[in-house]
Amino acid sequence: MRTIIEPFKIKSVEPIRMTTRVEREQKLRAAGFNVFLLKAEDVLIDLLTDSGTAAMSSEQWAAVMRGDESYAGSRSWYRFEQAVHDIFGFQHVLPTHQGRAAERILFSTMCRPGQIVPNNTHFDTTRANVEFTGAEARDLVIPEGLVPSARHPFKGNMDVDRLNTLIADAGRERIPLCMLTVTNNSGGGQPVSMANVRAVSAICREHGIPLYIDACRFAENAYFIKLREDGYGHKTPLEIAREMFSLADGCTMSAKKDGMANIGGLLATNDELLASKERNLLILTEGFPTYGGMAGRDLDAIAVGLHEALDEDYLLYRITSTTYLGEHVSKAGVPIVQPPGGHAIYLDAAAFFPQIPALELRGQALVAELYIEAGIRAVEIGTVMFGRRNSGTGEETPAAMELVRLAIPRRVYTQSHIDYVVEAILEIWQRRSGVSGYRFIEQTPMLRHFTARFEALAESRGSGEAGKRARKEKPSV
Repeated sequence: MRTIIEPFKIKSVEPIRMTTRVEREQKLRAAGFNVFLLKAEDVLIDLLTDSGTAAMSSEQWAAVMRGDESYAGSRSWYRFEQAVHDIFGFQHVLPTHQGRAAERILFSTMCRPGQIVPNNTHFDTTRANVEFTGAEARDLVIPEGLVPSARHPFKGNMDVDRLNTLIADAGRERIPLCMLTVTNNSGGGQPVSMANVRAVSAICREHGIPLYIDACRFAENAYFIKLREDGYGHKTPLEIAREMFSLADGCTMSAKKDGMANIGGLLATNDELLASKERNLLILTEGFPTYGGMAGRDLDAIAVGLHEALDEDYLLYRITSTTYLGEHVSKAGVPIVQPPGGHAIYLDAAAFFPQIPALELRGQALVAELYIEAGIRAVEIGTVMFGRRNSGTGEETPAAMELVRLAIPRRVYTQSHIDYVVEAILEIWQRRSGVSGYRFIEQTPMLRHFTARFEALAESRGSGEAGKRARKEKPSV
Protein backbone atom coordinates (compact mmCIF):
# COMPACT_ATOMS: atom_id res chain seq x y z
CA MET A 1 0.00 0.00 0.00
CA ARG A 2 1.34 3.43 -0.91
CA THR A 3 2.05 6.12 1.66
CA ILE A 4 -1.10 7.86 2.89
CA ILE A 5 -0.55 11.51 1.97
CA GLU A 6 -2.17 14.65 3.32
CA PRO A 7 -5.30 15.17 1.17
CA PHE A 8 -4.64 18.90 0.86
CA LYS A 9 -2.09 21.43 -0.36
CA ILE A 10 -0.62 24.15 1.86
CA LYS A 11 -1.71 27.62 0.80
CA SER A 12 -0.56 29.68 3.79
CA VAL A 13 2.15 29.08 6.40
CA GLU A 14 2.81 30.31 9.92
CA PRO A 15 6.44 30.47 11.06
CA ILE A 16 7.61 28.56 14.14
CA ARG A 17 10.08 30.33 16.41
CA MET A 18 12.94 28.03 17.32
CA THR A 19 14.09 27.94 20.95
CA THR A 20 17.04 26.45 22.81
CA ARG A 21 16.88 23.96 25.66
CA VAL A 22 18.18 26.58 28.10
CA GLU A 23 15.45 29.01 27.03
CA ARG A 24 12.79 26.34 27.47
CA GLU A 25 14.01 25.42 30.95
CA GLN A 26 13.82 29.05 32.01
CA LYS A 27 10.40 29.64 30.51
CA LEU A 28 8.90 26.48 32.00
CA ARG A 29 10.21 27.30 35.45
CA ALA A 30 8.79 30.84 35.18
CA ALA A 31 5.43 29.27 34.25
CA GLY A 32 5.42 27.15 37.39
CA PHE A 33 6.06 24.03 35.26
CA ASN A 34 2.54 24.35 33.85
CA VAL A 35 2.58 24.36 30.04
CA PHE A 36 -0.87 26.01 29.96
CA LEU A 37 0.88 29.14 31.27
CA LEU A 38 3.48 29.28 28.49
CA LYS A 39 3.27 31.77 25.63
CA ALA A 40 2.30 30.00 22.41
CA GLU A 41 5.21 31.67 20.62
CA ASP A 42 7.58 29.70 22.89
CA VAL A 43 6.15 26.34 21.77
CA LEU A 44 7.59 24.51 18.75
CA ILE A 45 5.03 21.73 18.27
CA ASP A 46 1.74 22.42 20.06
CA LEU A 47 -0.10 19.21 20.91
CA LEU A 48 -1.84 20.63 23.97
CA THR A 49 -5.23 20.15 22.34
CA ASP A 50 -6.99 19.53 19.04
CA SER A 51 -9.75 21.91 20.14
CA GLY A 52 -9.99 25.05 18.01
CA THR A 53 -6.48 24.55 16.64
CA ALA A 54 -7.38 23.22 13.18
CA ALA A 55 -6.36 24.81 9.90
CA MET A 56 -9.52 25.80 8.07
CA SER A 57 -9.98 24.91 4.43
CA SER A 58 -10.32 27.26 1.45
CA GLU A 59 -14.05 26.48 1.42
CA GLN A 60 -14.33 27.43 5.07
CA TRP A 61 -12.50 30.70 4.49
CA ALA A 62 -14.82 31.40 1.57
CA ALA A 63 -17.73 30.72 3.92
CA VAL A 64 -16.26 33.18 6.42
CA MET A 65 -16.53 35.88 3.78
CA ARG A 66 -20.20 34.97 3.27
CA GLY A 67 -20.88 35.43 6.99
CA ASP A 68 -24.03 37.40 7.72
CA GLU A 69 -23.58 39.34 10.96
CA SER A 70 -27.25 40.22 11.43
CA TYR A 71 -28.16 40.02 15.10
CA ALA A 72 -31.23 37.84 14.54
CA GLY A 73 -32.17 35.38 11.81
CA SER A 74 -29.00 35.71 9.77
CA ARG A 75 -28.40 33.61 6.66
CA SER A 76 -25.38 32.13 8.43
CA TRP A 77 -27.63 30.74 11.16
CA TYR A 78 -29.88 28.96 8.69
CA ARG A 79 -26.91 27.40 6.90
CA PHE A 80 -25.54 26.24 10.27
CA GLU A 81 -28.93 24.88 11.37
CA GLN A 82 -29.37 23.01 8.09
CA ALA A 83 -25.96 21.34 8.40
CA VAL A 84 -26.73 20.22 11.96
CA HIS A 85 -30.16 18.89 10.98
CA ASP A 86 -28.66 17.07 8.00
CA ILE A 87 -26.04 15.21 10.09
CA PHE A 88 -27.43 15.00 13.62
CA GLY A 89 -31.15 14.93 12.89
CA PHE A 90 -32.30 16.55 16.14
CA GLN A 91 -35.28 18.90 15.95
CA HIS A 92 -34.01 21.75 18.14
CA VAL A 93 -30.55 23.28 17.72
CA LEU A 94 -28.97 25.87 20.03
CA PRO A 95 -25.64 27.42 18.98
CA THR A 96 -23.09 28.13 21.74
CA HIS A 97 -19.67 29.71 21.71
CA GLN A 98 -18.05 26.35 22.58
CA GLY A 99 -18.81 22.92 23.99
CA ARG A 100 -18.59 23.70 27.69
CA ALA A 101 -21.26 26.38 27.26
CA ALA A 102 -23.57 23.72 25.84
CA GLU A 103 -22.72 21.47 28.80
CA ARG A 104 -23.41 24.23 31.30
CA ILE A 105 -26.83 24.95 29.79
CA LEU A 106 -27.75 21.25 29.57
CA PHE A 107 -26.71 20.31 33.11
CA SER A 108 -27.98 23.52 34.70
CA THR A 109 -31.38 22.75 33.19
CA MET A 110 -31.53 19.02 33.91
CA CYS A 111 -29.42 18.27 37.01
CA ARG A 112 -30.03 18.76 40.74
CA PRO A 113 -27.98 18.04 43.88
CA GLY A 114 -27.84 14.34 44.74
CA GLN A 115 -28.44 13.16 41.18
CA ILE A 116 -26.02 11.01 39.13
CA VAL A 117 -25.00 11.42 35.49
CA PRO A 118 -23.41 8.25 34.04
CA ASN A 119 -20.99 8.46 31.13
CA ASN A 120 -18.40 6.15 29.64
CA THR A 121 -15.83 8.71 30.86
CA HIS A 122 -16.56 12.37 31.56
CA PHE A 123 -13.98 14.82 30.29
CA ASP A 124 -12.75 17.62 32.54
CA THR A 125 -15.24 20.37 31.67
CA THR A 126 -18.12 17.89 31.44
CA ARG A 127 -17.37 16.58 34.93
CA ALA A 128 -16.95 20.10 36.30
CA ASN A 129 -20.27 21.27 34.84
CA VAL A 130 -22.09 18.24 36.25
CA GLU A 131 -20.55 18.67 39.70
CA PHE A 132 -21.19 22.42 39.71
CA THR A 133 -24.91 21.60 39.87
CA GLY A 134 -24.36 19.35 42.91
CA ALA A 135 -24.84 16.16 40.89
CA GLU A 136 -22.27 13.35 40.64
CA ALA A 137 -20.42 12.47 37.44
CA ARG A 138 -20.09 8.65 37.33
CA ASP A 139 -17.73 6.92 34.87
CA LEU A 140 -18.82 3.48 33.61
CA VAL A 141 -16.30 2.59 30.90
CA ILE A 142 -15.68 -1.11 30.25
CA PRO A 143 -12.79 -2.70 32.25
CA GLU A 144 -10.51 -2.79 29.19
CA GLY A 145 -10.83 0.98 29.00
CA LEU A 146 -8.82 1.33 32.22
CA VAL A 147 -5.91 -0.86 31.06
CA PRO A 148 -3.71 1.21 28.73
CA SER A 149 -1.94 -1.81 27.22
CA ALA A 150 -5.14 -3.80 26.56
CA ARG A 151 -6.17 -4.07 22.92
CA HIS A 152 -9.88 -3.82 22.23
CA PRO A 153 -11.46 -2.31 19.10
CA PHE A 154 -13.94 -0.26 21.13
CA LYS A 155 -12.34 0.55 24.48
CA GLY A 156 -14.61 3.59 24.79
CA ASN A 157 -17.70 1.41 25.28
CA MET A 158 -19.87 1.88 28.34
CA ASP A 159 -20.23 -1.11 30.67
CA VAL A 160 -23.93 -1.85 30.25
CA ASP A 161 -24.02 -4.20 33.23
CA ARG A 162 -22.75 -1.44 35.50
CA LEU A 163 -25.28 0.95 33.97
CA ASN A 164 -28.11 -1.47 34.78
CA THR A 165 -26.76 -1.88 38.31
CA LEU A 166 -26.52 1.88 38.80
CA ILE A 167 -30.14 2.38 37.72
CA ALA A 168 -31.31 -0.42 40.00
CA ASP A 169 -29.32 0.81 43.01
CA ALA A 170 -29.78 4.57 42.67
CA GLY A 171 -33.26 4.58 41.14
CA ARG A 172 -34.31 6.09 37.85
CA GLU A 173 -35.41 9.35 39.52
CA ARG A 174 -31.81 10.11 40.51
CA ILE A 175 -30.53 9.82 36.93
CA PRO A 176 -31.66 12.87 34.91
CA LEU A 177 -29.74 11.81 31.79
CA CYS A 178 -27.06 9.46 30.54
CA MET A 179 -24.14 10.47 28.29
CA LEU A 180 -21.81 8.75 25.85
CA THR A 181 -18.61 10.52 24.81
CA VAL A 182 -17.55 9.64 21.23
CA THR A 183 -14.69 9.11 20.93
CA ASN A 184 -13.89 8.61 24.62
CA ASN A 185 -11.36 11.41 25.12
CA SER A 186 -10.25 10.78 28.71
CA GLY A 187 -9.85 7.07 28.00
CA GLY A 188 -7.36 7.49 25.18
CA GLY A 189 -9.49 8.77 22.32
CA GLN A 190 -11.04 5.31 22.04
CA PRO A 191 -14.20 4.75 19.97
CA VAL A 192 -17.64 3.52 20.98
CA SER A 193 -19.24 0.79 18.87
CA MET A 194 -22.67 1.13 17.30
CA ALA A 195 -23.69 -2.00 19.17
CA ASN A 196 -22.80 -0.31 22.45
CA VAL A 197 -24.65 2.90 21.53
CA ARG A 198 -27.66 0.74 20.67
CA ALA A 199 -27.45 -1.21 23.95
CA VAL A 200 -27.12 1.91 26.09
CA SER A 201 -29.97 3.54 24.17
CA ALA A 202 -32.22 0.53 24.80
CA ILE A 203 -31.53 0.62 28.55
CA CYS A 204 -32.15 4.36 28.73
CA ARG A 205 -35.41 4.12 26.79
CA GLU A 206 -36.60 1.22 28.94
CA HIS A 207 -36.22 3.42 32.02
CA GLY A 208 -37.23 6.74 30.44
CA ILE A 209 -33.75 8.27 30.81
CA PRO A 210 -32.68 10.71 28.06
CA LEU A 211 -29.47 9.69 26.28
CA TYR A 212 -27.11 12.46 25.17
CA ILE A 213 -24.01 12.06 23.03
CA ASP A 214 -20.93 14.22 23.57
CA ALA A 215 -20.31 14.55 19.84
CA CYS A 216 -16.99 16.42 19.77
CA ARG A 217 -15.28 13.72 17.67
CA PHE A 218 -18.32 12.08 16.11
CA ALA A 219 -16.76 11.82 12.64
CA GLU A 220 -13.69 9.99 13.93
CA ASN A 221 -15.94 7.63 15.90
CA ALA A 222 -18.05 6.98 12.80
CA TYR A 223 -14.93 6.13 10.81
CA PHE A 224 -13.71 3.70 13.48
CA ILE A 225 -17.10 1.97 13.29
CA LYS A 226 -16.70 1.70 9.52
CA LEU A 227 -13.22 0.19 9.92
CA ARG A 228 -13.81 -2.12 12.88
CA GLU A 229 -17.46 -3.10 13.27
CA ASP A 230 -19.13 -5.84 11.25
CA GLY A 231 -21.82 -4.66 8.89
CA TYR A 232 -20.58 -1.07 8.50
CA GLY A 233 -17.68 -1.36 6.05
CA HIS A 234 -19.91 -0.47 3.08
CA LYS A 235 -21.51 2.55 4.75
CA THR A 236 -20.33 6.16 4.55
CA PRO A 237 -19.28 8.03 7.71
CA LEU A 238 -22.33 10.28 7.21
CA GLU A 239 -24.68 7.30 7.17
CA ILE A 240 -23.03 5.88 10.28
CA ALA A 241 -23.20 9.23 12.09
CA ARG A 242 -26.90 9.57 11.30
CA GLU A 243 -27.59 6.09 12.69
CA MET A 244 -25.57 6.84 15.83
CA PHE A 245 -27.49 10.06 16.56
CA SER A 246 -30.85 8.43 15.81
CA LEU A 247 -30.31 6.33 18.95
CA ALA A 248 -29.97 9.41 21.19
CA ASP A 249 -32.30 12.12 22.48
CA GLY A 250 -29.83 14.97 22.09
CA CYS A 251 -26.17 15.94 22.00
CA THR A 252 -23.62 18.50 23.04
CA MET A 253 -20.70 19.38 20.81
CA SER A 254 -17.63 21.51 20.73
CA ALA A 255 -17.39 22.42 17.05
CA LYS A 256 -13.72 23.19 17.73
CA LYS A 257 -13.04 19.48 17.17
CA ASP A 258 -14.91 17.71 14.37
CA GLY A 259 -16.58 20.96 13.38
CA MET A 260 -13.11 21.85 12.00
CA ALA A 261 -13.49 25.42 13.26
CA ASN A 262 -11.60 27.66 15.67
CA ILE A 263 -14.59 28.46 17.89
CA GLY A 264 -18.17 27.35 18.38
CA GLY A 265 -20.43 24.62 19.69
CA LEU A 266 -23.99 23.42 19.88
CA LEU A 267 -26.66 21.83 22.03
CA ALA A 268 -29.37 19.80 20.31
CA THR A 269 -32.44 17.94 21.53
CA ASN A 270 -35.74 16.44 20.41
CA ASP A 271 -37.51 17.63 23.59
CA GLU A 272 -39.45 20.80 22.77
CA LEU A 273 -40.18 21.78 26.39
CA LEU A 274 -36.57 21.26 27.42
CA ALA A 275 -35.35 23.21 24.38
CA SER A 276 -37.53 26.14 25.44
CA LYS A 277 -35.96 26.21 28.92
CA GLU A 278 -32.46 25.87 27.48
CA ARG A 279 -33.10 28.63 24.95
CA ASN A 280 -34.06 31.03 27.75
CA LEU A 281 -30.82 30.27 29.59
CA LEU A 282 -28.87 30.64 26.36
CA ILE A 283 -30.30 34.12 25.81
CA LEU A 284 -29.24 35.08 29.32
CA THR A 285 -25.58 34.12 28.96
CA GLU A 286 -24.72 33.36 25.32
CA GLY A 287 -26.81 35.60 23.09
CA PHE A 288 -29.78 35.46 20.78
CA PRO A 289 -30.76 31.89 19.73
CA THR A 290 -29.68 32.42 16.14
CA TYR A 291 -26.08 33.27 16.98
CA GLY A 292 -25.47 31.92 20.51
CA GLY A 293 -22.22 33.73 21.21
CA MET A 294 -20.75 33.25 17.73
CA ALA A 295 -20.24 35.60 14.82
CA GLY A 296 -22.08 34.77 11.63
CA ARG A 297 -18.78 33.91 9.94
CA ASP A 298 -18.13 31.25 12.62
CA LEU A 299 -21.54 29.70 12.02
CA ASP A 300 -20.76 29.49 8.31
CA ALA A 301 -17.30 27.99 8.90
CA ILE A 302 -18.83 25.26 11.07
CA ALA A 303 -21.59 24.54 8.55
CA VAL A 304 -18.87 23.70 6.00
CA GLY A 305 -16.53 22.02 8.51
CA LEU A 306 -19.08 19.52 9.81
CA HIS A 307 -19.34 17.98 6.35
CA GLU A 308 -15.60 18.21 5.65
CA ALA A 309 -14.93 16.21 8.82
CA LEU A 310 -16.92 13.31 7.33
CA ASP A 311 -14.88 13.16 4.11
CA GLU A 312 -13.33 9.68 3.85
CA ASP A 313 -10.04 10.83 2.33
CA TYR A 314 -9.61 13.25 5.23
CA LEU A 315 -10.57 10.64 7.85
CA LEU A 316 -8.16 8.06 6.39
CA TYR A 317 -5.34 10.61 6.60
CA ARG A 318 -6.40 11.70 10.09
CA ILE A 319 -6.51 8.22 11.60
CA THR A 320 -3.39 7.05 9.73
CA SER A 321 -1.26 10.00 10.85
CA THR A 322 -2.22 9.47 14.48
CA THR A 323 -1.50 5.74 14.21
CA TYR A 324 1.87 6.56 12.63
CA LEU A 325 2.96 8.41 15.75
CA GLY A 326 1.68 5.70 18.09
CA GLU A 327 3.24 2.79 16.23
CA HIS A 328 6.65 4.44 15.89
CA VAL A 329 7.03 5.06 19.61
CA SER A 330 5.44 1.79 20.75
CA LYS A 331 7.80 -0.22 18.51
CA ALA A 332 10.65 1.18 20.60
CA GLY A 333 8.95 0.02 23.80
CA VAL A 334 7.28 3.28 24.80
CA PRO A 335 4.04 2.46 26.66
CA ILE A 336 0.94 4.03 25.11
CA VAL A 337 -2.81 3.50 25.26
CA GLN A 338 -3.45 0.73 22.76
CA PRO A 339 -4.69 0.74 20.10
CA PRO A 340 -3.88 4.31 18.99
CA GLY A 341 -6.87 6.63 19.22
CA GLY A 342 -8.34 8.96 16.65
CA HIS A 343 -7.26 12.46 17.58
CA ALA A 344 -4.32 11.81 19.89
CA ILE A 345 -1.72 9.44 21.23
CA TYR A 346 -1.78 8.88 24.98
CA LEU A 347 1.52 8.03 26.65
CA ASP A 348 1.19 5.84 29.74
CA ALA A 349 3.17 7.95 32.21
CA ALA A 350 2.82 5.39 35.03
CA ALA A 351 4.59 2.75 32.96
CA PHE A 352 6.98 5.34 31.46
CA PHE A 353 8.22 6.47 34.89
CA PRO A 354 7.65 3.55 37.28
CA GLN A 355 10.24 5.01 39.66
CA ILE A 356 8.06 8.06 40.35
CA PRO A 357 5.36 7.49 43.02
CA ALA A 358 1.76 8.01 41.91
CA LEU A 359 1.28 11.16 43.99
CA GLU A 360 4.47 12.74 42.62
CA LEU A 361 2.62 13.54 39.39
CA ARG A 362 4.25 11.26 36.82
CA GLY A 363 2.18 12.69 33.99
CA GLN A 364 3.21 16.24 34.79
CA ALA A 365 6.84 15.10 34.85
CA LEU A 366 6.49 13.72 31.33
CA VAL A 367 4.75 16.89 30.12
CA ALA A 368 7.66 18.94 31.46
CA GLU A 369 10.26 16.67 29.85
CA LEU A 370 8.59 16.90 26.46
CA TYR A 371 8.73 20.68 26.53
CA ILE A 372 12.28 20.90 27.85
CA GLU A 373 13.58 18.26 25.43
CA ALA A 374 11.97 19.52 22.22
CA GLY A 375 9.53 22.39 22.80
CA ILE A 376 6.53 20.05 22.52
CA ARG A 377 3.45 21.05 24.51
CA ALA A 378 1.22 18.19 25.66
CA VAL A 379 -1.36 17.81 28.43
CA GLU A 380 -1.51 15.61 31.53
CA ILE A 381 -4.63 13.48 31.86
CA GLY A 382 -4.04 11.87 35.22
CA THR A 383 -3.83 12.92 38.84
CA VAL A 384 -3.39 16.62 38.05
CA MET A 385 -6.55 16.68 35.94
CA PHE A 386 -8.68 13.99 37.56
CA GLY A 387 -7.19 13.24 40.98
CA ARG A 388 -9.14 14.19 44.08
CA ARG A 389 -7.89 16.47 46.87
CA ASN A 390 -9.49 16.29 50.30
CA SER A 391 -10.25 19.92 51.16
CA GLY A 392 -9.96 19.18 54.87
CA THR A 393 -6.75 17.14 55.04
CA GLY A 394 -5.16 18.17 51.75
CA GLU A 395 -4.56 14.52 50.92
CA GLU A 396 -4.57 13.53 47.26
CA THR A 397 -6.22 10.50 45.69
CA PRO A 398 -4.53 9.56 42.40
CA ALA A 399 -6.44 9.11 39.16
CA ALA A 400 -7.14 5.64 37.76
CA MET A 401 -4.65 6.20 34.91
CA GLU A 402 -1.66 8.48 34.48
CA LEU A 403 -1.73 9.57 30.85
CA VAL A 404 -0.14 12.31 28.75
CA ARG A 405 -2.12 13.26 25.66
CA LEU A 406 -0.47 14.35 22.43
CA ALA A 407 -3.46 15.83 20.60
CA ILE A 408 -2.83 16.42 16.90
CA PRO A 409 -4.47 19.56 15.45
CA ARG A 410 -6.38 18.91 12.24
CA ARG A 411 -4.56 19.72 8.98
CA VAL A 412 -1.76 21.61 10.75
CA TYR A 413 1.38 19.45 11.02
CA THR A 414 3.14 17.31 8.41
CA GLN A 415 4.87 13.96 8.73
CA SER A 416 8.23 15.61 9.42
CA HIS A 417 6.72 17.35 12.44
CA ILE A 418 5.44 14.00 13.70
CA ASP A 419 8.86 12.41 13.10
CA TYR A 420 10.35 15.18 15.27
CA VAL A 421 7.88 14.30 18.03
CA VAL A 422 8.81 10.61 17.76
CA GLU A 423 12.50 11.44 18.10
CA ALA A 424 11.89 13.58 21.19
CA ILE A 425 9.81 10.90 22.92
CA LEU A 426 12.49 8.30 22.26
CA GLU A 427 15.20 10.61 23.65
CA ILE A 428 13.26 10.92 26.92
CA TRP A 429 12.57 7.19 26.94
CA GLN A 430 16.29 6.46 26.82
CA ARG A 431 16.96 8.56 29.94
CA ARG A 432 13.68 7.91 31.74
CA SER A 433 15.20 6.42 34.89
CA GLY A 434 16.77 9.76 35.83
CA VAL A 435 13.52 11.78 35.82
CA SER A 436 11.90 12.84 39.12
CA GLY A 437 8.39 13.96 40.03
CA TYR A 438 6.58 17.19 40.90
CA ARG A 439 4.27 18.56 43.56
CA PHE A 440 1.57 21.22 43.63
CA ILE A 441 2.41 24.61 45.09
CA GLU A 442 -0.77 26.37 43.88
CA GLN A 443 -4.13 24.94 42.80
CA THR A 444 -7.82 25.82 42.52
CA PRO A 445 -10.76 23.66 43.71
CA MET A 446 -12.04 22.92 40.17
CA LEU A 447 -10.28 22.46 36.82
CA ARG A 448 -7.01 23.00 38.63
CA HIS A 449 -4.84 21.79 35.75
CA PHE A 450 -5.43 25.01 33.80
CA THR A 451 -3.83 27.34 36.35
CA ALA A 452 -1.94 25.20 38.89
CA ARG A 453 1.73 25.79 39.57
CA PHE A 454 4.23 23.08 40.44
CA GLU A 455 7.63 22.53 41.92
CA ALA A 456 10.15 19.98 40.67
CA LEU A 457 10.90 17.63 43.58
CA ALA A 458 14.49 17.18 42.44
CA GLU A 459 14.94 20.93 42.98
CA SER A 460 13.06 21.13 46.28
CA ARG A 461 15.06 18.20 47.66
CA GLY A 462 18.28 19.67 46.33
CA SER A 463 19.40 16.36 44.85
CA GLY A 464 23.02 16.64 43.82
CA GLU A 465 24.60 19.35 41.73
CA ALA A 466 21.60 19.55 39.40
CA GLY A 467 19.33 20.54 42.27
CA LYS A 468 21.78 23.14 43.54
CA ARG A 469 22.16 24.62 40.09
CA ALA A 470 18.37 24.70 39.59
CA ARG A 471 17.81 26.53 42.89
CA LYS A 472 20.52 29.03 42.05
CA GLU A 473 18.96 29.74 38.64
CA LYS A 474 15.38 29.82 39.94
CA PRO A 475 13.96 33.34 39.49
CA SER A 476 12.54 35.12 42.49
CA VAL A 477 8.73 35.43 42.62
